[in-house]
Amino acid sequence: MKNLLFLILLGVAGAYFFRTNVGGFVKVESGSMEPTLEVYDIEWANAWYYVTNPVERGDIIVFRSPVDGKRGLIKRVIAVGGDTIEIRDKKIYLNWKEMVEEPYAVYKREKEILQGDNIPEIKIPDDCVFAMGDNRDWSEDSRDWKDASGKPIYFVPVKNIVGRINKDAE
Repeated sequence: MKNLLFLILLGVAGAYFFRTNVGGFVKVESGSMEPTLEVYDIEWANAWYYVTNPVERGDIIVFRSPVDGKRGLIKRVIAVGGDTIEIRDKKIYLNWKEMVEEPYAVYKREKEILQGDNIPEIKIPDDCVFAMGDNRDWSEDSRDWKDASGKPIYFVPVKNIVGRINKDAE
């Protein structure tokens, strides 16, 4: 009986180690990353990638929500620590220059100004990123998150990132 219990505990510990240090499969549960990731897609989240590489602009990340810390989310990194970002009428200005090359970004409500379509200039803290969904008008992301008191939560702490999805922009 002790051997069986030991093997079960060893298996659980091994699975936990694998999931947190190597990676695992994640299911896309919303349309916020369309067309890059479709609803119900199953993708590999590489947890090991950020052990040897820094988070970069354009990465698709899997992370714990900065709002509740429990929910897993998938978004694209738009700005990294040290960058300055501003959004004016849906146009993103990264380090004071308009981002014009975003082949993955989709606006399905182009003529409407929505919450998050205008963000004042903010500097990204060194240990954080600014993340947005590719389906910009249907994504809750760094532009929209708020804490319990209604104060904006613009940043995803790097420590909340649990993996990277290797998917090229389409």
